Amino acid sequence: MADRLDVWERRLGVLANLVPYLALLLTTLLYLLTTPADGGDRALTLGLVGAACAWMLWWHALHPAWHARGGFMTVFFAGVLAFYALLGLHDPVFGFYSFAGYAYAADVLRGWRMFVGVLLNALIAAASLLGGVPPVDPVAIAVYAIITLFIVTVAMTFTLVGYITSEQSRRRKEMVAELAAAVEENARLHAQLLIQAREAGVLDERQRLAGEIHDTLAQSFTGIITQLQAVAEPPRHVGTALRLARDGLAEARRSVHALRPPPLEDANLPDALAEVAAGWTDQTGVPATVATTGAPRPLHPEVEVALLRTAQEALSNVAKHAAASRVGLTLSYMEDVVTLDVRDDGTGFTAGQPTDGYGLVGMRQRVVRLAGALEVESEPGAGTAVSASVPAIPAEVAR
Repeated sequence: MADRLDVWERRLGVLANLVPYLALLLTTLLYLLTTPADGGDRALTLGLVGAACAWMLWWHALHPAWHARGGFMTVFFAGVLAFYALLGLHDPVFGFYSFAGYAYAADVLRGWRMFVGVLLNALIAAASLLGGVPPVDPVAIAVYAIITLFIVTVAMTFTLVGYITSEQSRRRKEMVAELAAAVEENARLHAQLLIQAREAGVLDERQRLAGEIHDTLAQSFTGIITQLQAVAEPPRHVGTALRLARDGLAEARRSVHALRPPPLEDANLPDALAEVAAGWTDQTGVPATVATTGAPRPLHPEVEVALLRTAQEALSNVAKHAAASRVGLTLSYMEDVVTLDVRDDGTGFTAGQPTDGYGLVGMRQRVVRLAGALEVESEPGAGTAVSASVPAIPAEVAR
């Protein structure tokens, strides 16, 4: 409905710009039809008509940027009134040209200037209609005053109504624009509050876990590495254990410092998922493909970490329980949310039944903390589909 009203408003604006030219054209035609062809002043009158048309074209139609310059438009409107006075007082038929003055007053004049312009235009219109200034006669002067008062009252009333309507429309548009900006700002603040609330709620727990990881896992990995390095000629399995211990120590240290997972340190989320899937395929021998839909964009680190950890946990579950021959990961960027779907063709299970592992519970808790949702669809022999959906909070919110 609003779009339709805007279209009509633009159409009426175009029509209002044509009114002065139509008024001048019609009055000129009436003048030519009502005056003899051999009239001595016809050439002068047509010259004034041409000059008035050129004045309107130059000041208004050909230089729309001047409309915002009050001084220029005051000069322009004064010229319109001058041409109207010369033509209207010369021949009453040009009284119809008064519509040009009303149209231009509403279009280019602002505030009190608009009402003064309409008043002067109405006074010239009354004089033109009555054939000029009346003779010194009480009856003629009274008739002149009544007609002038009527024309001025009607013109000023319609101008005032139009001004009030225009101001109300302008204020409504400003309110709509402010409301739209407020809604956008509210959405941004909501995203910030979501992250801040989440971070405030887990700060103490994170500090506790960081201390425990530092005092337990990190120290244990350090001890294991020290013991393995003491072996004079370590066999292949000891070398593998040494490498795994070093990787575990590095991951423990990253967790202590709350850094992003290694795949996300130098890559975006789609590339990080591809790296995780490729590494998982190398370990299991099961093909895992990654597809991305929508336009990838940087998201808040908490969002990307949650989706990456969900993918890793889902792939871990597939390796442990599914006996699948292929796995597909789909990352979908939408306007307000981003989703990750992990599907396999493995043995499946009866969805909804309690499980012994922490994987599904951990994934659900991770996405729920971000106001997201985790859905699991599975049937025995029909594979499993895990879908995580979280708000697409932009990376700028984290700054």
